[in-house]
Amino acid sequence: MEHFMKTIAFLLLTAFSVNTHLSATETKNEWIEEYIITVPDFPKTGIQFKCYPDLLKNPKAFHRATKTFAERYKNFDLDAIVGLDSRGFIFGAALAYEMNLPFVMIRKAGKLPRKSERIDYALEYGKASFEIEVDSLNPGDRVLIVDDLLATGGTANAAAALVERLGAEVVEVACLIELEGLHGRKNLKYPFYSLISIEVDE
Repeated sequence: MEHFMKTIAFLLLTAFSVNTHLSATETKNEWIEEYIITVPDFPKTGIQFKCYPDLLKNPKAFHRATKTFAERYKNFDLDAIVGLDSRGFIFGAALAYEMNLPFVMIRKAGKLPRKSERIDYALEYGKASFEIEVDSLNPGDRVLIVDDLLATGGTANAAAALVERLGAEVVEVACLIELEGLHGRKNLKYPFYSLISIEVDE
């Protein structure tokens, strides 16, 4: 009986430690919020645009954000970082450099000069297209997709579908900011991580 009670106590203590660690990790990233501003009615009326130029202008803050991503993914056995046109290039390229990994671009249609794979996808306000060069990834490559922001998840899902067409595996999708309330995480078909989450209305 004594052994059983010790086992229960250990399990409870372990669970408490894990939860505390997760909370601490989330708290560590709250510093990013001071570098994010809201621009009303951009790019159209009713949209509260989340902007982070102050983070990019501060080398220490930018590097801290990049290091936070790198710390998470250091043991994921990644083969490449894929960045989405265009703001995903900012964080994706910085992270690839930090982790000494290849950086692969997924671009808007018509931007890649060599043989490419294309996907068309729907947006709330219309349609868009993405392309990736067919020789940019190898079958079986473990890939992290990076963008600056997750809204409804449609863009990330389209990019992931392109990656999979080349035979690579999407390990996770990562963003600086998640806009909660737009159901992007729910709509996304892949594991997701963001440094911070911001509540917004639909």
